[in-house]
Parts: sequence; C-alpha cells; structure tokens
Amino acid sequence: MCNNGLPTLLSMAKQRGFLTTVTTNGLLYPKRARELAGLIDLLHFSIDSSDAAEHDASRGVRCFDKVMESIETALALGEQPDLLFTVTNDNVDRLAEVYERIAYPNRLILIINPLFEYNALGDGLSDETMRAMEALARKPYTYLNPAFLTLRRRGGNDPARPVCKAVSTCVVISPFDELVLPCYHLGLDRLPIRGRLYDLWRSDAVAGHRALEGRYEACRGCAVNCYFEPSFAVSPENRYFWQSLPSKMRYSWTKFVVQRLRSKLGGTRVAVLPDVESPAGPAPAGDGDLLELPVLR
Repeated sequence: MCNNGLPTLLSMAKQRGFLTTVTTNGLLYPKRARELAGLIDLLHFSIDSSDAAEHDASRGVRCFDKVMESIETALALGEQPDLLFTVTNDNVDRLAEVYERIAYPNRLILIINPLFEYNALGDGLSDETMRAMEALARKPYTYLNPAFLTLRRRGGNDPARPVCKAVSTCVVISPFDELVLPCYHLGLDRLPIRGRLYDLWRSDAVAGHRALEGRYEACRGCAVNCYFEPSFAVSPENRYFWQSLPSKMRYSWTKFVVQRLRSKLGGTRVAVLPDVESPAGPAPAGDGDLLELPVLR
C-alpha cells in the first residue's frame, strides 16, 4: 500500500492475464480503496484476534479499527475481501470468534493460515492447535489447506525428498530490482534485473537453483506457506497435491462463483461488525514490538 505505483502495477498484471492479490493490515486501504477498486482479485485483510488490544499487540501497531474500517469500505465498493488469520498457539482460541462475529456474518472467507517458523521467529504449532484449525475449516466460508498441517506433522521439507518447488513456481523480486534465489527467505543469490527478467529466468544461474530447490540443508524443516502452496499445486505425484485439491476447489467455488454472483445480484453491502472498544493509551509494546527483519540488499 506504500507503493504509489500500485494501481499501475495491478492494471499491468491484469492486462497480462494474471490474478492479482494484495494483503494489508488495513492502515492505508481506506485511503486508497477507490483507486484500487476492481484491480485486486484476492484482497486479504490480516486479522489476528477478535479482541482489538490483542490484535494490535500482535501487529505492533494500532490497526484493528482500520481493519474494521477496511471491511466496511471494501463492501461498500462491491469488493469481497478475505480475512487472513495467522494462527498461533496463543491466539487459536480467538479463531472461532473472528469467524462467528466478523467473517461469517459478512459472508467473507476466513483464511486459516498456520504460523510458520523463520529464523528465530515463530514457534511450532501444537497438535491441539492444528486440530482446532481443522475443526473450524469444516464450516462454510473458511479456507485451510490441510496439506500445510500434514507437512508440519511430517517435520517440514526434507532435502533428501524435497517437496519445495519455490524456484519453479515463484518469481521473487526484491524492492531493489533484484531476482532473489532460491527464495526470499533463504536469499542465496540476488541478481540485478535491469529490464532483463525474461533472459535472467532462462539463465544458468536460475537453472542451477531450480535443480537444487528444496535440497539445500537450510531447506530442512521449512514450511513457509507462500512457497508450499504453489509447490503442492504442481506436484500431482505426491500426496500434498491431492490433499490440497478439495480445499482449493471449495475456495475457488466460493470466491469466484458464490461471492461474484452475490455481488452482481446484491451490489454493494453494509458491513455487519461487532461493537468493539478501542484500546486507550499508547501503541502496544512488549510482545507486539516491531521486530528487525533481514532486508535483502
């Protein structure tokens, strides 16, 4: 949302036949919603709790009210945003509340997104937490890729028998006009693009990383959702493909048939949101402090 050229980028992508997606914490969406209307196929608002103080502490910035405002704004413009709930062992008890109080009353899809570990961030999900996710995912207007949980229960990616296809399925471009390989999180190579992405993608450097995708020792135990979602989708020879398929079909039916039909027949909608008391005082601290994440240069 901080990129002034975002509408242009989204328009270019749609003109070339891509599905577009934007994920936001809601802080800037209400200001930019009108210029983005109709350009985002998969609009995701991040939400970590039904409790404003807990959500803001998790995010490290006061933004729960902005998520609620973003839902109101999006529905008034005829958009159909998803709510993206990143599940941890600490907030799983709020999952059903977000569904019952916010997602389902507005017939918005609640994406149940299991936390993944990255460097020192994130703890492994308990089996109790994963069972709670699976139980809620049986309800309408929810999406959980069950293969994410199977991968975690089996210890994540195994370099000897890799599931990851990050290089084959993802083009990762840094804010510094670099092609990042094999993925953003590992970032072993950063190749300057300079207008030659097509040639770079067919270079020996990319081919070398593609041959080793998921096989680096650092890939052991990896379960980063954004790489395994597409990896599962292109690997019909393994169980993850088939385990993912029903949930993907269910999501696609709800998103591209049910919600679009509802939008055409009903037009814009007024959001149905709970009365929430905003936390007073300064921005949250402690566990919600902003963390220094590695920046690729």
